[in-house]
Amino acid sequence: MRVKPHEKFEGLYVVEMDDGTVKLATRNLAPGVKVYGEMLIEHEGMELRVWDAYRSKLAAALLKGLKTSPLKSGLKVLYLGVASGTTCSHVSDIVGESGRVYGVEFSPRVMREFLERVARYRPNVIPILADARFPAEYSSITEEVDVIYQDVAQPYQSKILIDNADFYLKKGGWAFLAIKARSIDVTKEPSEVYRKEMEALKDGGFEIINVVHLEPYDVDHAMILARRV
Repeated sequence: MRVKPHEKFEGLYVVEMDDGTVKLATRNLAPGVKVYGEMLIEHEGMELRVWDAYRSKLAAALLKGLKTSPLKSGLKVLYLGVASGTTCSHVSDIVGESGRVYGVEFSPRVMREFLERVARYRPNVIPILADARFPAEYSSITEEVDVIYQDVAQPYQSKILIDNADFYLKKGGWAFLAIKARSIDVTKEPSEVYRKEMEALKDGGFEIINVVHLEPYDVDHAMILARRV
């Protein structure tokens, strides 16, 4: 096994496994603690967590050639649709102790998992039980952020992102939008769904920076990276 810092992305490491496969890893902000059974690796006095791209759309997008990533140490991130925290935990690793991740989740059952697996071990993670369609509901908790990451499998995904950006995203801030085409419209081809969501983002004041299709990690999924102009 060989480990080296990623050439492009801060806070990421590239792990070449013994079988030749390449995976990503992040430095564990909670040493000794696993979130979803991931492999832990000791490297130059650090503990790294191997990032499973089959369980994280962000890891899949990075492996599939995302051109850039705004995530780095010290940033504030609003994470919509945090679920049980697999991807959020790696975002927490990247932004580090000086950063912050506001994790919004609608389901009380899933939020309990998130609290147990992630938030209890990571002081930079702020759990929020709320509906991402109504960003005013958590305005007393959330501050202005540098990045919004959205993985909410509902119709009108772009509108949810834009509404939250109007409340919380700073000018020039970034947004990741993980699109599950079949959750938006099962009658349309994924490419048509992606195009409409991108047009909606442009109308909402975003510049599309990059679009990455996530196969084979996630079928009929794409990751859009955009910036508020």
